[in-house]
Amino acid sequence: MNLHTDAAFTKVHGLVSTLNLNTVCQSAKCPNRHECWNRGTATIMILGDICTRDCSFCAVTTGHPAGLDPDEPARVAEAVRSMALKYVVLTSVTRDDLADGGASAFAETIRAVRSAVPGIRVEVLTPDFKGIEEHLRTVLDAAPDVFGHNLETVRRLQPAIRPQASYDCSLSGLRFAATSGGGIAVKSGVMVGLGESDDELYEAMRDLRDAGCRLLTLGQYLAPTRGHVQPVRFVEPAEFERYAAKARELGFGDVASAPLVRSSYRAEQLWVSG
Repeated sequence: MNLHTDAAFTKVHGLVSTLNLNTVCQSAKCPNRHECWNRGTATIMILGDICTRDCSFCAVTTGHPAGLDPDEPARVAEAVRSMALKYVVLTSVTRDDLADGGASAFAETIRAVRSAVPGIRVEVLTPDFKGIEEHLRTVLDAAPDVFGHNLETVRRLQPAIRPQASYDCSLSGLRFAATSGGGIAVKSGVMVGLGESDDELYEAMRDLRDAGCRLLTLGQYLAPTRGHVQPVRFVEPAEFERYAAKARELGFGDVASAPLVRSSYRAEQLWVSG
C-alpha cells in the first residue's frame, strides 16, 4: 500500500518528535494515523507511554512507568499552538501507580493548552480513575468541552478484554461526568467484532445513554499484533449503519459508526453535530 504523506504529516511528525510527546496514533498503532496527520491533527497521549494495565486489545506498552514529567503540559501546549489547532484531543495511558491516577496532569494540561491557544476546544479521553469521584472532579473542574471514557466492549466480554477494569465502574464515571454541570458533553466508544451479539451491543448502548452519554463511537476491532486478542468477525458497513440508526433511536446526540472509526477520529465534527 502506498501511503501518501504531505506537509501536514511531516509537520505533525516533526513536532511530536522534537517536543518529545507521545500520541495514541503511534502507541496504539491506529489505522487512521496517515489520514489524521495529513489533516494536521493528532491525539496527544500524556503521562508517558507505559500503561499500568494490560488490556488484551491494546498495543500500548504495559509495565512500570517512570514518574511524572513536570514540563509535559507546556510541551503539549506548544505543540497545539504550533499546529494552529482549534480542537484538540488529550488522552493518556492508565496510571494506577499515581495517587490521583494522573487527574491533576490532565487538568494542568487542559489549562496550559487553553492559555496558549485562547478559544480552543478541548476533548479528553481519560482512564476510569478507579471510579474515584475526587479524581474525576479534578479533570472536570478544568472544564474540558468533551469528557470521554470508553466502555470498549459489552458487559459479558469485559473480563477477557479489560481484566483490570469494570463495566459498572466505567458507567459510574461517565454518569458522574454527565451530572457534574457545566455543559460538558459526555462521550464513549465501543469496539465491535469481538464476539458480542447485537442484543448485547444494544444493551451497552442503552447503559451508556442512561449514564448520560451524548456522543458515541462504534468501530471494528482490529488486532494490533498477532499476540493480541483476535477479531471474531468483521462487521459489514451496512451493519454499522444499522447500529448508528439504533444509537440515534436511543437518543444519542450523534454517533460515528464505521469500520475504521476510533474514539477520537474526526472528533471535532462529532462534537459540533452532537
